[in-house]
Amino acid sequence: MASLSVIQTQTPPGMIDLGRGDPSLSLLPLEMMRAAAEIRFAGEDPSFLQYGSGQGDGYFRLALAEFLGKRYRFPVESDRLFVTNGISNALDQICTLFTQSGDTIFVEEPSYFLAFQIFKDHHLRVVSIQTDEDGLVIESLEEMLARFQPRFLYLIPTFQNPTGMTLSQKRREQVVHLAQERNFLVIADEVYHFLNYADISPRPFAIHTDIENIISLGSFSKILAPGLRLGWIQAHPQKIAQLVNCGLLDSGGGLNPFTSAIVRGVVESGDLEVNIHKLIQIYRERVKTMDSALKQNLPEVKYKVPQGGYFFWAKLPDQMDAEVFQKNAESFKVDFRPGVRFSSQGGLSDYIRLCYVHYEPDEIEQGILRLKQCLDGGG
Repeated sequence: MASLSVIQTQTPPGMIDLGRGDPSLSLLPLEMMRAAAEIRFAGEDPSFLQYGSGQGDGYFRLALAEFLGKRYRFPVESDRLFVTNGISNALDQICTLFTQSGDTIFVEEPSYFLAFQIFKDHHLRVVSIQTDEDGLVIESLEEMLARFQPRFLYLIPTFQNPTGMTLSQKRREQVVHLAQERNFLVIADEVYHFLNYADISPRPFAIHTDIENIISLGSFSKILAPGLRLGWIQAHPQKIAQLVNCGLLDSGGGLNPFTSAIVRGVVESGDLEVNIHKLIQIYRERVKTMDSALKQNLPEVKYKVPQGGYFFWAKLPDQMDAEVFQKNAESFKVDFRPGVRFSSQGGLSDYIRLCYVHYEPDEIEQGILRLKQCLDGGG
């Protein structure tokens, strides 16, 4: 019998794929989840096996609100939280409910490339806004606002994918002001917010959800396990009501009541905090490993060391085409993601994204060495 797929990304044997944006299997908290599941199944209440409440399990939302409040350092109300199947599901729901075919939306340049397909599915016109080392460039946003009326701006404000940059506090406030002034939504994908390796504490966009224009997205994929397919939307009550009163939930009930009931135990026990602390310690060391390997083997590559999140964003020398480099790298059994994939306008061809979370330090070093060997060989 042929091998059956279980996980999304399959890497060929012997290949080091530094483009993978998922944690290694060794970092997935199997024992933690098993213990939480055993506690839930040992109880006498089977309600988590029923169709779920539209907004999501109320007890889970209470636990999540307490966790977020402590992390964000401001009160979070559970009635402003809506349970999702993760960021991708949240984006798809938002597009369904708040846009129509042909609408214009704004994204960062570069941005999360897999979101582009969701926007394409909804036949949205994507307009890119320039970024720099402080994130979204406000002047570029204002320039595009003079030409277009977007339904929403999608951005990853903290430890961005792929650049690793964080939007400055001043610019965050300017974005919020422009959203109110020009009447567009801000969809803030805050999935990397808690993976902070340098004690940077930007205020999340979630703090502004008393404003109808601001919607914050969160997920357990990066802080617990992606296979849970569990996340949340934090938004103004009016937006929450629109999410709850949709046909999808009328038919199928609230999203992921089974998983959220189990994860509730992980949150309430404090194990989620323990897991985040563990990941930060491990990822911080892997950042150092990749930085050292790049400096030693590829000194001509330009980058900034990320302060959190998952990725290095590196500029190749001499305007080298990253897609050609990637093709040549196959024979050296190493891979990455070329920058053009993260551009909504076909640019950034001399950039690459490297991820440090999937591999052990020795494998990261070996992967970077293979990139050097490819480059030395005329890659």
